[in-house]
Amino acid sequence: MSNGALSADSTELAIRRKLIENDKVEAIVILPRNLFYSTDISVTLWILNNNKKARVVTKNGVEIHYRDREGEILFMDLRQMGVPFEKKYVELDQATRDTVTRTYHCWQQEGYEQTYKDTPEYCHSAKREEVEQKGWSLVPSKYIEFLNRDEQIDFDTKMRQLQTELHDLLQQEEESTKELKGLFEKMGYKI
Repeated sequence: MSNGALSADSTELAIRRKLIENDKVEAIVILPRNLFYSTDISVTLWILNNNKKARVVTKNGVEIHYRDREGEILFMDLRQMGVPFEKKYVELDQATRDTVTRTYHCWQQEGYEQTYKDTPEYCHSAKREEVEQKGWSLVPSKYIEFLNRDEQIDFDTKMRQLQTELHDLLQQEEESTKELKGLFEKMGYKI
């Protein structure tokens, strides 16, 4: 779906709220831009589930022990993931897909306390109450922690560096201007 459905008001809000109240939303995965040929915008994958209760399921002869995930939603942000593809596109390579599916399946299963953890700029498991407090919004960035890299910058040092670079550029511009004026004068045209 388009990202607008994650937070839009009116009809979208009513539908989103019902889906959340009825515990149908299992995960929201925001995908990278340029992933599809038909659009360059980032879109969202909604994973809906009718049964988030604890249960044991056998798949390909292997028992999977799902934990009770009622009242929880997993948010994942993949916008910074993927590898370049055909110059202007991005694809989720096998390593990325493996990481994402491992995170999702670990979060779903018993023992997730040892295998899953909320990771800044990647994933967060939210309770229904947290989603309700945020106005039933399903925008992943409202739940996933993002690091403030600006706090780690020494602004005085950065400004001195920019000052030096700007001084050098202005000096180069002045020299280029003198050179250009000299060339025009040699041709008999004074500027």
